Amino acid sequence: MAAAMHALLFFFLWAGVHWQSTPPVAVEAEVWDMKTQAAAPKAPPEPEAEATPPTPTPPPVERVAPPPEPVVEPPVAKVPDADIALERRKQKLKLAKEKLAEEERREELRKQEEQEKADKAAKLAKLQDRAEAKAKALAEAKAEAKAEKDKEAEKLAEKKELAEKKELAEKKVAADKLAKAKRAAEENKAIDKLRAEDMRRMTGAIGSGGSGTAAKSTGPRSDSGYQAAVTAKIKGNLAYTGGSDMEGDPRAVFKIEQLPTGEILSVRKVKSSGIPAYDSAVENAIHKSSPLPKKKDGTVDREVTAEFKLKDTP
Repeated sequence: MAAAMHALLFFFLWAGVHWQSTPPVAVEAEVWDMKTQAAAPKAPPEPEAEATPPTPTPPPVERVAPPPEPVVEPPVAKVPDADIALERRKQKLKLAKEKLAEEERREELRKQEEQEKADKAAKLAKLQDRAEAKAKALAEAKAEAKAEKDKEAEKLAEKKELAEKKELAEKKVAADKLAKAKRAAEENKAIDKLRAEDMRRMTGAIGSGGSGTAAKSTGPRSDSGYQAAVTAKIKGNLAYTGGSDMEGDPRAVFKIEQLPTGEILSVRKVKSSGIPAYDSAVENAIHKSSPLPKKKDGTVDREVTAEFKLKDTP
């Protein structure tokens, strides 16, 4: 819009210069002034009159003021049409300039208002960004503090758990140690009892002067089903999941030492089957079978040799 107004202004200036360069038409006018009287030609002198007798003096006549002369306005000089057109163009040019200035003022005002709005929006956005950043920082600080607190609580819980586990482990070690000592004492007591019984049997046999057959008769009686009962109980606790499809019949032999109550003191592998998993399964089954079965008379053998074949595994 501003560019169009500038173009229109330039056109009016060019037109004004073009019209002014046209030679003006000469105009002549006469101005009449009624107050000014033109000098009239002098009249010829009148002939001298003859002497006449004096006339009587007339009575004085009252003078009457002459009427005022009419005022005649001077004629207005005729203005050429070219000057009128130029004046009109000047007026149009002036109006165009004023309109252009008004539009420029309005455009400047509009730009100023838009700039103020933009500045206000930018300021508001900046304040909002600051508020969001502050809220985010506060939330992060709270989260960090909570995480630190949770971490400390977790450390305390772990420390407490470790202390409890340590205490339980120490108690278990102490209990195991006490149980082991108690078991060892009982085993020693049982062994001493067996030794005393053996000594009594030997002393009785020597004192009675009996033969070896008599001595044997005073010892524990043999029981044909005792060995089978021991082996059967151990096989009942045997848990072997390995395969048994192989050549030959691998077997494992263990020697078991027990108390008079049938409780197992020790287990020793005499012969391996060649399959470590099977040997381990048999040894675990022996420990699970304590106490072992007794003979019909209620006694047990101090040592029992048990043999286990892989293909006989239930």
